[in-house]
Amino acid sequence: MMANGTDRLEVTIPRTEQWVMYSRDGNREYRIAVAKPGGEPPPSGYPVIYLLDANAVFGTMVEAVRVQARRPEKTGVVPAVIVGIGYRSDEPFVPARYYDFTLPVCVSELPPSPDGTAWPEHGGAEAFLNFIEEELKPKVERKFKIDSARQTIFGHSLGGLFVLHALFTRPGAFRTYVAGSPSIHWNKRLILDEEQQFVSRLEQENIHVRILIAAGELEKNHESRMLDNAKELTERLSALASRGVHVEFKEFEGEGHVSVLPSLISRALRFALSR
Repeated sequence: MMANGTDRLEVTIPRTEQWVMYSRDGNREYRIAVAKPGGEPPPSGYPVIYLLDANAVFGTMVEAVRVQARRPEKTGVVPAVIVGIGYRSDEPFVPARYYDFTLPVCVSELPPSPDGTAWPEHGGAEAFLNFIEEELKPKVERKFKIDSARQTIFGHSLGGLFVLHALFTRPGAFRTYVAGSPSIHWNKRLILDEEQQFVSRLEQENIHVRILIAAGELEKNHESRMLDNAKELTERLSALASRGVHVEFKEFEGEGHVSVLPSLISRALRFALSR
């Protein structure tokens, strides 16, 4: 009991749980946070969103779903399981994400560090994708009734770059790909190569994917051409509509690289979870 007579209670998000997972090789540690809807799942199971940078935005997405899914006929958002992939830290963004979200490139190909120090280790995107597909998804599907046909992956910034890597290399892994302010400039040569391989793949097989690419209006001033790169990618992917690729682009007025996140999350939920 506190001196003023009030109890100090821990603040929690309803219907959430959290556990720590290690990659099979033991080299990577992740804090997994999961939010599930109340009530019984539909016969096909719940849609699921795999959310990168959970340290920063798990609570934002969970609360947005919890509020909007109460009236799906009004909001266009149905109940869903949210799986946040983060790290054992209280910081919103941690250095480990640089490795998990990026492709292996020479240091000379990376943008200069703002403070002149070396960037954290890079190049683990494929291993991280393997972790999601081969370790995390099976565990989630054992614990919750999931609709495997309605899976989404959401990433922003370097996370958006990773979403593009997942799309181009394993387009069947998810139905919906949300790439917010993707850092295409970070691995531009490699990600463009993967894009070309993706286009070639579409000539051989049927692929049905939905892609949301978004950025803040103020990102037009970013020296990396963040906004322009996102628009140009959208234009190229739009030409693939006849091959099963549905892509939309959204520019958020008055928002910058970080402030765009809440608006992006709300738009992404309607894009991914509409009936």
